[in-house]
Amino acid sequence: MTYEKVLTGATAVGLKVGEGVVIGAEKRISYGGFILSKSGKKVFRIGDRMAMAAAGLFGDMQTISRIITAEVMYRERLTSKKMSVRAAAKLLSTILYSYKLMPFISEIIFAGYDEEGFHLYVLDPVGSMIEDDYAAVGTGAAIAIGILESGYKKDLSLKEAEELCIKAIKTAASRDAVSGDGIDLAIISRNGVIEKSLPIV
Repeated sequence: MTYEKVLTGATAVGLKVGEGVVIGAEKRISYGGFILSKSGKKVFRIGDRMAMAAAGLFGDMQTISRIITAEVMYRERLTSKKMSVRAAAKLLSTILYSYKLMPFISEIIFAGYDEEGFHLYVLDPVGSMIEDDYAAVGTGAAIAIGILESGYKKDLSLKEAEELCIKAIKTAASRDAVSGDGIDLAIISRNGVIEKSLPIV
């Protein structure tokens, strides 16, 4: 019996600056090198202060976003308090770890705003969690991280951070065959979450 390696592609990036956090991902959905869709959404809003971008199996990304959205809403209603971004990320980490024998095939960038400020976390399929200033995940991550490292500064404006995020994704998509076809962004500031969608030109 022979097994065929299945390649699922995506590129997601995120960066945190003084004015907020920007996360983004391209829109191409591929499976085994075959493009299934050019309009997949891999950036998910979580409530009014948080969002996640993901790379991996599209169904797994959607399921994870639904689970964490429901859990955050439930806990906030139960306690009548806003959940901190760290608590939500740790909850997501625990959920991912609980599936470690049959893991979700996704890497996640989780970001948000709370009383302590802006946060950006990176999670792997089994729940390892790291807080960082910027990150890239997925098949185009090696290319995107080079763009982020060369252009990132903590004192970038939110608009400059958005432009750097777009540049990183565009550059990765130009070199990674299973990434492309547009960009979705979530821009998190003290005023909430703004979602944007734009083509790759």
